Amino acid sequence: MTTHTQVADSPQEAFREAMAAVCAPVTVITARRNGLPYGTTVSAFASLSLAPPMVVVALDRGSQLLQVIHETGEFGVNVLGREQAGLAANFARKGGSGKFAGVAWRPDSGLPRLPDAGAFVSCRVAQVIEGGDHLLVLADVVAADSTDRAPLTYHRRTFGTHTVLGEAS
Repeated sequence: MTTHTQVADSPQEAFREAMAAVCAPVTVITARRNGLPYGTTVSAFASLSLAPPMVVVALDRGSQLLQVIHETGEFGVNVLGREQAGLAANFARKGGSGKFAGVAWRPDSGLPRLPDAGAFVSCRVAQVIEGGDHLLVLADVVAADSTDRAPLTYHRRTFGTHTVLGEAS
């Protein structure tokens, strides 16, 4: 068994390293304004409630996508499949609607949906909560569907995927 011990220079750096040890789903959150698609890569996404169906996503306060979501009140969650690390990297950079240059997408419930994503969730903003340098966007699920594609995950600053463990002996 391998363990990593990090010597941190600050509580913030120690927290950053601790969170790098958490495996997270990789999503591209999308929205559309004036016909133009916007999107950004997010790993701080989770289901929040089943009754009613809700999700929560954390977005940087300075995010251009967050401004679009504030204006439109809706967004899509593209849960990426393991073959989509390139898309994750593309949408992690700055660039507004320019991130969609050369990227195939189609409207689903009026929101940009990326092909081959493992799941897509269409959302309507219910509440926004301040949380440090990010805002938590709580949203009602309007529609959702999924495939059986293996998910793209993020762990220790690298992309990977889920592997089913063998049965316990």
